[in-house]
Amino acid sequence: MLSNDVSFLILSCITLGSWVYLWLFRFRFWHASQRLKNLPQKFKKNYNFPPVTAVIPARNEEDVITDSLTSLLNQNYHGELSIILIDDSSSDATVKVAQDAASQFGVTEKIQIISGKQLPNGWTGKVWALHQGLDAAMKTPAKYYLFTDADVYHSSNNLNRLVLKAESDNLDLVSLMVKLHCNSIWDWLLIPAFIFFFQKLYPFNAVNNKESRIAAAAGGCMLIRRSAMDKIGGVTSIKSAIIDDCALARQLKENGPVWLGLTTSTRSIRAYTKLYEIWRMVTRSAFTQLNHSLILLAGAAIGMTILYVTPPLIIYYSLLNDLIIAMLLSGFAWVIMTYLYYPTLKLYNLPLVYGLLLPVAALIYIIMTVDSARRYFLNNGGMWKGRSYK
Repeated sequence: MLSNDVSFLILSCITLGSWVYLWLFRFRFWHASQRLKNLPQKFKKNYNFPPVTAVIPARNEEDVITDSLTSLLNQNYHGELSIILIDDSSSDATVKVAQDAASQFGVTEKIQIISGKQLPNGWTGKVWALHQGLDAAMKTPAKYYLFTDADVYHSSNNLNRLVLKAESDNLDLVSLMVKLHCNSIWDWLLIPAFIFFFQKLYPFNAVNNKESRIAAAAGGCMLIRRSAMDKIGGVTSIKSAIIDDCALARQLKENGPVWLGLTTSTRSIRAYTKLYEIWRMVTRSAFTQLNHSLILLAGAAIGMTILYVTPPLIIYYSLLNDLIIAMLLSGFAWVIMTYLYYPTLKLYNLPLVYGLLLPVAALIYIIMTVDSARRYFLNNGGMWKGRSYK
């Protein structure tokens, strides 16, 4: 058997090699550089912006729906914008609050509020709501559909920039990973890490390369060409998807190019200030991301541990046992990890010191992913907003 010293040396080599590979060969995922360009001045007067219909699924969103609708009604869009809100069996005052917001703007005719029908077997709630919204949107002259969540606040020029990107690059999908709410200690520790992991799993450069098979989107903000949605038959093919945004992106990319980017101006207004709130968000879909496979779960946990957790542990062990080479190799791995994480930290205006805490964040995410599997088997399916999905 190998001695502990040799085992730690080999492990430190594996960890460093893995980070070098991610740094140099994983599509530069860590750059966090995919952004929408500002709207050129010439297009404001000379460009014919097509009609857009926003489709918003909402379930128990009374605390955020006013700000979300207000941001859409305040869009400086140079074309026609209509809004369809689907109430997904809310038990709160979502509908009344939305109606009041429309009345305050005097545009009740611009917002169509639909009472969602009972959820059929085999559908997830959000996708069923989108399906009903699409049925209504098909009656509008929209060239594009804007799928957006009820907790997203759009910057005033966001729709102009989304449409211009889609039109100028002939894209079937333009999606933004909106800036998540980040104002507490748990936010600072876990939210940028979530964005970093997402970029590593779905490198935006690869998503945006039409030659790559990697496809992804962020459900909070998705501008979709109507003809592309017609081509895939709407959302019926992803009716059971819990991670519906990436599933839809895969369907769309089979027929045309897609684009996914980051933004600092369009943001989520839902606050996850407590650990259990972030925990609930992650456990909802983490095991689903692994196709409900215990083998993939074990592989993900081991891989995350080797990548993120072992460098500080090996450094600690090496200091106690005077293992200089293992300590240096793990130190280099930790430095690369922190360096690659910095652009995402910068996106959230956080200091570099949080990069040193990425192993702690990763450990928490490993535990949350394992708990996602536990909850899945305990509830005989995933849980979200009072619903259980097998």
